[in-house]
Amino acid sequence: MTTTTSPAAMRAGAPRRALRPTAKALPEHARAHNRSLVLAHLFHEGASSRADIARSTSLTRVTVSGLVADLMAEGLVEELGIRAEGKVGKPATFVAMRTESFQVVAVDLADDTRMQGAVVSLVGEVVSRREAPLDGVTGDAAVDLLETLCRQLLADAQHPVLGVGIASPGVIDTDGRVVAAPNLGWSDLPLSALFERRLGVPVHVANDANTRALGEFTYGTASGSGAIVVTVGQGVGSGVVVDGALVSGRHNAAGEIGHVTVVDDETAGETPYPCACGRRGCLETVLSVPALRRRIAGLDPQDSDAALASVGRLLGISLAPVVSTLDLEEVLLSGPPELLDGPLLEAALTTIRARTMPVIGHELTMRMGSLDEDGVLAGAAVLVLSGQLGVT
Repeated sequence: MTTTTSPAAMRAGAPRRALRPTAKALPEHARAHNRSLVLAHLFHEGASSRADIARSTSLTRVTVSGLVADLMAEGLVEELGIRAEGKVGKPATFVAMRTESFQVVAVDLADDTRMQGAVVSLVGEVVSRREAPLDGVTGDAAVDLLETLCRQLLADAQHPVLGVGIASPGVIDTDGRVVAAPNLGWSDLPLSALFERRLGVPVHVANDANTRALGEFTYGTASGSGAIVVTVGQGVGSGVVVDGALVSGRHNAAGEIGHVTVVDDETAGETPYPCACGRRGCLETVLSVPALRRRIAGLDPQDSDAALASVGRLLGISLAPVVSTLDLEEVLLSGPPELLDGPLLEAALTTIRARTMPVIGHELTMRMGSLDEDGVLAGAAVLVLSGQLGVT
């Protein structure tokens, strides 16, 4: 099935920003680095003259002209013709990125009941969608199901595909290897390398919560100075962007707040429930969507609000040290708004403010994310843009 949609959250022309680079460009990487600078400028700023690009990137005009020529030969950039800029002298020739001529396949594995995928334009428009029911499959069967979905999406694409971006639950290393994804039965799975061989296109894999943070930052409204995006679904995870850089951590597990213990035998009124990780009382055991639905089942509205607020306080207790340590500007929640956007969010914010210095907590913003159900797909598309073009 193929449908054409343009959700507001992934609209063409939406503001887009670049993640701050975190490594020095070595001499042998200079051309690739400079190429990314040119593409990033055109992606964010739109049609520009070569002189505009040179001023923006601090590259010489000669270097920019050479890079633009190479990008035009690759079909990534095109000339739009001569345009008068209102200045004395020769009119400038504008160039632009051919965002309509390429597409990306994005896949979201965060849902526990289905795999979701889409063909996405370079500016974030969903061109077509597909999904595949999981029906409880894990391990190799889940890998095969994912491959079938990716092949179907590649066949749906109407333009050359730059690559496939896959957002998976679990711990994912920088090479796209799934270190551990218990819900899918994956461990030490070189998913990126495996699928590049099978599909014949570049494949980029990252944790779903980190991927959503990328989507909120690039296509949404997340702050680049300091934000944490908490994703609540079958499990609980988060992605952190600080000073324009995604925080990964020593084990590529930054943001794994779902397995912070928030309920123990001494927590008044709470029972430490067992968690999939093997421990008891993890945040995931009270904040995941299944846990929240169990908690409010059969309650009247007033008691339901109180139950959700109690979980919000536990979330605030978990987040307060993170907010304070990183001096974050905002917290975004992603998940069912009927569960999160109300007493739970309000209680979490109140708790964070009560447990942090006023200069930090009182200026903190906490709200729902702006990309709704397409947030992870948007982030998966960013994985490809970043990996293949150096653009975020």
